[in-house]
Amino acid sequence: MFDTLYPWLRKPLFCLDPERAHDLTLSALRLTERTGLSRCLFKASTSLSTQHTPASPIRLMGLDFTNPVGLAAGLDKDGVCIDGLAALGFGFLEIGTVTPQPQPGNPSPRLFRLPQAHALINRMGFNNAGVENLLHHVRAARFKGILGINIGKNANTPLERAAEDYLYGLEQVYRDASYITINISSPNTSGLRMLQEDNNLDALLHALTEKRARLADQYGKYTPLVVKISPDMNSDEIKALCATLLRHRLDGLIASNTTVDRAAVAGLPHAQEAGGVSGRPVFEKSNATIRQCYAELGDAIPIIGVGGIFSAADARAKIEAGAKLIQIYTGLIYQGPTLVKECIHALQPLQA
Repeated sequence: MFDTLYPWLRKPLFCLDPERAHDLTLSALRLTERTGLSRCLFKASTSLSTQHTPASPIRLMGLDFTNPVGLAAGLDKDGVCIDGLAALGFGFLEIGTVTPQPQPGNPSPRLFRLPQAHALINRMGFNNAGVENLLHHVRAARFKGILGINIGKNANTPLERAAEDYLYGLEQVYRDASYITINISSPNTSGLRMLQEDNNLDALLHALTEKRARLADQYGKYTPLVVKISPDMNSDEIKALCATLLRHRLDGLIASNTTVDRAAVAGLPHAQEAGGVSGRPVFEKSNATIRQCYAELGDAIPIIGVGGIFSAADARAKIEAGAKLIQIYTGLIYQGPTLVKECIHALQPLQA
């Protein structure tokens, strides 16, 4: 249904302010949940997607993924549309970024389309209703598949106290998350990317892994920890970061977040707006980051590839660069839900 309707819906949606279009899309997905339509769509999409996936699930981080195509964080920050999004056929979903306390994010306008470049620029700033609200939606959802929860720090928390926010988020979401993503790479929270630096990252991961060990004993459940990184690091920074991930035995790496590089969109309307660029302009940068991370990590820490996936060929390129799974977001906005099934089909021979 969504596959056939989206080409007709995209044009009017693209006539609206991007954030308004985003909110309307989430409202439509929530309507499918309330009417029960999402359950029918989920059964149909599961049937279709499993025709193009291996007979056995993809096992990574101790989790069984029904297919390797996931939804990236950012689309559903508060977990309000989990069942509706699952109905699109994803093998896993990631919601958030969520912070300990609610925050409005940056002032509007804060989301911009660059259709000539198949890109978005956002400076949302972790706008969300807080972790307690997110968990309410998670526990009300029917979805029983793999659900990642992406956590961050509040904007008014000083960088030297960032670990307190991440530890609080970890503790709150631990029981409900299939895996937890530590977002230290958004360009839209002042100073956040400094947490990727060696000493800062070492201290943060030490605190988080110690806390995770205690939570695993408390709940009898091991929840993988994943770090999401920037595509704007140089080779030495990537090498140091990967060494730190190996030292702390992290479970996964997501490469990558948005870029602040404007070279690929120079001269286009909105190109100089502050924020991170997603979509086609980040494709090669994220692939280069994946390749170097894989060279450093091998198969010791699986990589989830994200950034600029608009086609089956793009999905394959991420896997060939070293990723084990992929996530999409901006491509979904431009291409619609057919992209999910195209990617699933394309990755079958590479994952079998």
